[in-house]
Amino acid sequence: MTGTVLITGATSGIGEAAAHAFAKAGWRVIATGRRSDRLAALVAALGAGNVHPARFDICDAAARDAALAALPERFRDIDLLVNNAGLALGTKPAQQADPVQWQRMIDTNVSALAAMTHRLLPGLIARRGAIINLSSVAATYPYAGGNVYGATKAFVEQFSLGLRSDLHGTGVRVTSIEPGMVETEFTLVRTGGDRAASDTLYRGAQPMTGEDIAAVLLWVAQLPPHLNINRLELMPVSQSFAGFQVARGA
Repeated sequence: MTGTVLITGATSGIGEAAAHAFAKAGWRVIATGRRSDRLAALVAALGAGNVHPARFDICDAAARDAALAALPERFRDIDLLVNNAGLALGTKPAQQADPVQWQRMIDTNVSALAAMTHRLLPGLIARRGAIINLSSVAATYPYAGGNVYGATKAFVEQFSLGLRSDLHGTGVRVTSIEPGMVETEFTLVRTGGDRAASDTLYRGAQPMTGEDIAAVLLWVAQLPPHLNINRLELMPVSQSFAGFQVARGA
């Protein structure tokens, strides 16, 4: 199976790797993101006939709708939505966290993802297409400082299952992909650009890569249309489940 895929957050990490993987597999790729230079680099690498750059902030509904309305004819019939755009901000416990960061995570990881999905659902139903949502192991396994980020990813997981229920009988497939540690710009964004913190987290851990996850996305997308992967959780071998925390009195 090939067709047209729209990938949100395609200017870095998993999204960028997915744009390369799908284009090389013969898909037409609509790559969305805020950074025009990186979108231009994708087009230069993969060809204008294979990739259409759509520059907008996923949280800006008017810009999103304008970009979708301006899609060239070749890219108008979208068969697959990959909801990849998302972010984590801050590592502090809830009582010390910045509520502005909380709101931005909710706006991006929850509200914008739901809005983009709703916007494309009529076409996806008409084409018996598919939706792949990027959640996280943080949706299932809480950790200190994960608070709202983990909660937004739990929303993505549950929203995916709810979509499956609502779309019963339409032929539309819905999958929640839930990765553990992947070395991308994720930690740089989360820590406000702290390269040392990012390097420390990944050093010696053999984390997964954007390319690893992109290969999984492509595999799911190209399964026979009568098969649906509901949820898929994956981690590097070096990562496993955190132990319970125990606070002890003096």
